[in-house]
Amino acid sequence: MFLSVFDMFKVGIGPSSSHTMGPMVAAARFLDLMRASPFEFAGLRGSLHGSLAFTGVGHATDRATILGLAGFVPETYDNDKAEAALAKIAETHSVAPEGLPILKFNPKDDLVFDYEHTLPGHANGMILMATDAQSDVILRQVYYSIGGGFVLTEEELNDGAATDEGAPVPFPFKSAAEMLEMAKSSGKSIAEMKRDNEISRGCAQSFAKGSVRLWQVMNDCIERGLTTDGILPGGLKVRRRAKKIYDALLAERGMNLTAPHTINDWMSVYAMAVNEENAAGGQVVTAPTNGAAGVLPAVLRYYLDHVPGASESHIEDFLLTAAAIGGLVKFNASISGAEAGCQAEVGSASAMAAAGLCAVMGGTPEQVENAAEIALEHHLGMTCDPVAGLVQVPCIERNGLGAIKAVSAASLALRGDGQHFVPLDAAIETMRQTGQDMNEKYKETSLGGLAVNVPNC
Repeated sequence: MFLSVFDMFKVGIGPSSSHTMGPMVAAARFLDLMRASPFEFAGLRGSLHGSLAFTGVGHATDRATILGLAGFVPETYDNDKAEAALAKIAETHSVAPEGLPILKFNPKDDLVFDYEHTLPGHANGMILMATDAQSDVILRQVYYSIGGGFVLTEEELNDGAATDEGAPVPFPFKSAAEMLEMAKSSGKSIAEMKRDNEISRGCAQSFAKGSVRLWQVMNDCIERGLTTDGILPGGLKVRRRAKKIYDALLAERGMNLTAPHTINDWMSVYAMAVNEENAAGGQVVTAPTNGAAGVLPAVLRYYLDHVPGASESHIEDFLLTAAAIGGLVKFNASISGAEAGCQAEVGSASAMAAAGLCAVMGGTPEQVENAAEIALEHHLGMTCDPVAGLVQVPCIERNGLGAIKAVSAASLALRGDGQHFVPLDAAIETMRQTGQDMNEKYKETSLGGLAVNVPNC
């Protein structure tokens, strides 16, 4: 099983990897399908299903789909250009993607939120259609946004593309047990095995540069969040809090009376800074999703700024180790809140961050696996119940607590020798089963939990 670091950590835009990035990617793929088709197209239509319908407005799914059909992609997204494009589409009721004719498209009529019909492949489903001059559909494709910005067509999903292993790699572990056995027999760390896998699929130099960029984007996101205040968009009037907390923490530095637990506030504020940026539609890195994007950067920033002896030379090992754990979770369970609740998002992120921190602090492969298991185990059963469908409440604070749990899990694992009662594989399988059993209204639909017990205005 191989999932690249650059698949697990993708640069994109907020507020949601599955609801914003995924639909934008799907729309871009549909445009490519149209460009390769012999038909003459005159218009576009689309429908959003399942979780994409129920929380689509709060997650900017409609906006992302519209922009995707206009030719925007997450990697090169420019907000000013996007706003100008949306204004033009609203005025002309058309889009003009590169390589295609001007296409009729009035979002109010041609993009439907279908609350009645779910699609069979995944909770996040959408249908995109192209029409001829008579408004008859002549091209149709079903897409599923399966979490973390990953998108599959209906055919790809049915053909097993979600579990496609691709070309062979030196260390093809599909479970934590296999990972530990390979580490033992090879004498390599988890990061070293993951690095060998990455290099076998591409250039070592480009991998190193890509890793540097990932952390740069993550850290830039933290910095923007720590220095920006105001009200988050969406109608709930949620105040940004990271800047105020950060300023207070800076003012308290050096004071002898600061309580030891204040370190938790540092971890939380880094995570909250990222998720406030995400909620505002800023540039973030999926880790493994947008809704959980603050956990891992917060733990890595905590390591660099607060742990004695920390070194930036260890960032790559942190990301490699975290990606290895994230790949196991995605391959054997899910990283999608719409599929398995928030345990699949913040729980996975916390496990990844715990593993990364444990590794760069000298943990053995067994201790790293233990750290990941502790973090994941104590997120099991967590529901996804965003108030008003926005990635704000409880998502922003939840990332802070996920970071704290990750650091605690790594610390506990480092205090032991790697032997523990519950294997990581058992925790991952439990998460899968729990997600399968979980009531649908607690899986990113905003039909249960806090979403129905907290006033939306």
